[in-house]
Amino acid sequence: MLHLGAFLVGILIGFLGGLFGKGGSAVATPLLGLIGFPGFIAVAAPLPATVPGTLIASLAYWRSRLLDWQIVWWSIGVGVPATILGSYLTKYTGARPLLILTGILVLGFGISFLLAPKERKSGENTANPGKEDRPSYWRVRLSLVAAGVGLISGLLANSGGFLLAPSYARILQLPVKRAFACSLAVSAVLALPGTVVHAYLGHISWTVTGLIALGSVPFSYLGAKVAIRTQAARLERWYGLALTALGLYFLIRL
Repeated sequence: MLHLGAFLVGILIGFLGGLFGKGGSAVATPLLGLIGFPGFIAVAAPLPATVPGTLIASLAYWRSRLLDWQIVWWSIGVGVPATILGSYLTKYTGARPLLILTGILVLGFGISFLLAPKERKSGENTANPGKEDRPSYWRVRLSLVAAGVGLISGLLANSGGFLLAPSYARILQLPVKRAFACSLAVSAVLALPGTVVHAYLGHISWTVTGLIALGSVPFSYLGAKVAIRTQAARLERWYGLALTALGLYFLIRL
């Protein structure tokens, strides 16, 4: 029954990940713990499992010309070292204050999407709209986002997508679908350092990882296709509800 549960968790996080531009490990961990997996396995096993799903979902967004490669490569260049640093700092820092901060940020983003959605009905399927109009300080903002999310990703052993996508949308002012597309591509890479560390420490059950991946890969692509075909304003409202629920969960479980 535990193995069936892992497969079902993979289906759920795969669909939600593709739909909302996130890897899904932050959601998978409490679900795996709830159905009876030990702590280290619940934390570490979803991390490598999300990589193929996020890449497959990214492919769907790429085919719709929603990936902004400048944002992706810049975020990876800054975010990966920050993730490695965060993974190293886990033995010196407590997770509780960071979880509280993360919950507040996610909740704040969720409320902002609900109260102030930005309807973008045109231009989302063109390559890098407005790229030439980006201000000079744009890379500074992007670097701060990538560094902050990378650090949190390393500390919490997840791929960071639950903060990347809303940060891209709100801080960098990307259209929501483009924010999801970039978040998925970057999350797949940010998951790798944590995977290496946890694999070295023996925390990963590759059987559980495989079952999660088996469920998540096809449904990640399905979730991405649903998002691409959904009106942007409606998608933002769905996203706001999902982030608000996730933020409340973070805070309540503490």
